[in-house]
Amino acid sequence: MPSDPDCPLVRIAELEIDPSRLARYRALLAEEIAASVRLEPGVLSLQATALKHAPNQIRILEVYASRAAYEAHLTTPHFLAYKHATADMVRSLRLIDTEPVAIFSKPLPQSPARTPSSYS
Repeated sequence: MPSDPDCPLVRIAELEIDPSRLARYRALLAEEIAASVRLEPGVLSLQATALKHAPNQIRILEVYASRAAYEAHLTTPHFLAYKHATADMVRSLRLIDTEPVAIFSKPLPQSPARTPSSYS
């Protein structure tokens, strides 16, 4: 964990989802990520992916402007609603703290046919 409280906070979440609930989980996750990025200035990036040969294994790269931004994120109504709605879908959750080395990105191309839920 970076010692500077104003340094970006980057973590990786590793989740295992109940396969029978995966479609619903993915929809709820996409809603929560969209709301977090849209509504929270301190949420710089949330990137969710599934392992290609184990689609119920979800990985989320989370980038926050600071530890304070991360802590504020945990108290938002949309995040709390997501946690409550998905509690019985998540079989395991592991949070991995990282130290940023280099973070660069370009926006994904947007089109009506390519929404977060259609990336499967």
